Amino acid sequence: VQLVESGGGLVQPGGSLSLSCAASGSIFRMVGMGWYRQAPGKQRELVASINAGGGTNYAHSVTGRFTISRINAANTVYLQMDSLIPEDTAVYYCNADGYSDRWLSSRFSSWGQGTQVTVSS
Repeated sequence: VQLVESGGGLVQPGGSLSLSCAASGSIFRMVGMGWYRQAPGKQRELVASINAGGGTNYAHSVTGRFTISRINAANTVYLQMDSLIPEDTAVYYCNADGYSDRWLSSRFSSWGQGTQVTVSS
């Protein structure tokens, strides 16, 4: 399963960016999709996740500023980022996990290539 991300870039503090991630390949059932980020010198951390039913989970640092959503039929996940601060600067990675077959015997967990988000004046 391949994930293709888009939407990163440079934005001033207080600005907004929207990321998108489209999954393709052998996908029978997509379970969870999410966004992670990794800043220089830091570990990769969960930003937000969303399950097939639409249930969401956010890191405390982004709650109220970021919104995750998905279109199940298109195996696509989005991350709307508002009120960005310099601490949000990182490479953002998309993750998706699910099953490749109808017998639910072949589980996958795939990562995107990452997209840079820089918040700076």
